[in-house]
Amino acid sequence: MLAVVGRPNVGKSTLVNRILGSRQAVVENVPGVTRDRVAYDANWRGRTFTVVDTGGWEARAQGLPARVAEQAKIAVEMADAVLFVVDARVGATDEDEAVANVLRRSGKPVVLAANKVDDAKSEADALSLWSLGLGEPVMVSAVHGRGSGDLLDLVLDALPQAPPEREPQAGPRRVALIGRPNVGKSSLLNKLAGEQRAVVDPVAGTTRDPVDELIELGGVTWRFVDTAGIRRRFRESQGADYYAALRTAGALDRAEVAVVLIDAGQPLTEQDLRIITMVIEAGRALVIAYNKWDLTDEERRHYLEREIDRQLNSARWAPRVNISAVTGRHVEKLVPAIEQALASWEQRVSTGQLNAWLNQLVAATPPPMRGGRQPRILFATQAGTRPPHFVLFTTGFLEETYRRFVERRLREEFGFEGTPIKVSMRLREKRGKSGRPAGRPARPATRR
Repeated sequence: MLAVVGRPNVGKSTLVNRILGSRQAVVENVPGVTRDRVAYDANWRGRTFTVVDTGGWEARAQGLPARVAEQAKIAVEMADAVLFVVDARVGATDEDEAVANVLRRSGKPVVLAANKVDDAKSEADALSLWSLGLGEPVMVSAVHGRGSGDLLDLVLDALPQAPPEREPQAGPRRVALIGRPNVGKSSLLNKLAGEQRAVVDPVAGTTRDPVDELIELGGVTWRFVDTAGIRRRFRESQGADYYAALRTAGALDRAEVAVVLIDAGQPLTEQDLRIITMVIEAGRALVIAYNKWDLTDEERRHYLEREIDRQLNSARWAPRVNISAVTGRHVEKLVPAIEQALASWEQRVSTGQLNAWLNQLVAATPPPMRGGRQPRILFATQAGTRPPHFVLFTTGFLEETYRRFVERRLREEFGFEGTPIKVSMRLREKRGKSGRPAGRPARPATRR
């Protein structure tokens, strides 16, 4: 996350629009237009990052300007790097010096942007900004775009390298068929393939190794992987069962979506629930197929619905398909369910849309008190997809029940049918009297 800070009317919002490549931040030729922290999604050289535009930072302000400056300070604390914008035509003012002192104490990487350098004649004015002690000023013109590419290159160098998202594998999408022994995985593969591709036998555990098959369904080629039935906890498996479970885990890791087959004619077992949890923890999209539906009567279907309501709380979001692998009943409904789960798995919510929704949610239902204090959610961003990962920037710890509440409301608002969601926190560091995070020694100022 990149925080853009500086005095009022130095061109922060104009520079943010230049970074975004579109006019999203409100710009007007009067100071103090921006007051809140406003987040936007930006992309440069294939890297996506979050830009937070802030109001004018006046170190000695009172009243409303002081509250605006406090929002800018919070943005700096939560950011990974800071873009400090200064008006090169005016030079370094006392306010700029005061802000620079705070930035140096923060220990965050700082890129100094000397804005309003519209031509070569203005470059000499920008050189005086070396006096701020934040390294070499980058000469830019937010209005004309001069130097913006060099500035963004330095911004990427200052930001930490995000963990790479799981890249889509070349070729057909990979679907793992997973479940207990003898729930009909191989029968389903054969029905989808239209031939006897996998050995089927009433004896449980016939399949030992994953069996891959390229199958065209609905004009799209898929790679279905039949896996060995998982009999018990992985660590309790022995001999051939151990290695079969190991190969199944490997097939799940290579897959993008898992179809968990459950025998609809039998009560849900602990092993069924454990396999579903295994898929969720692996971060894969999920579809639940209740097989042998043609063999269930009305009474069994009634009890199955009750079992699902009572035992599958953690996966209510997974699409459900009732099928018969032997007769082919409703097998054609599998592909739409898989496509829905994959679309949700790769879904991204814009930072602005996410925070607008979150502000309304927190205003209606604030986090519960903890230790006599109520934590605040300052900001949120989607850190990744495949599966979706959301990070909440907070002033304190959020109880697990509240994080589950946020996840549930995320699903109600944005869908995400068929994919697990990860919601994590990033706590705002408590600061000591010196202005540094508590327990962190002072860091000497370094020139970039």
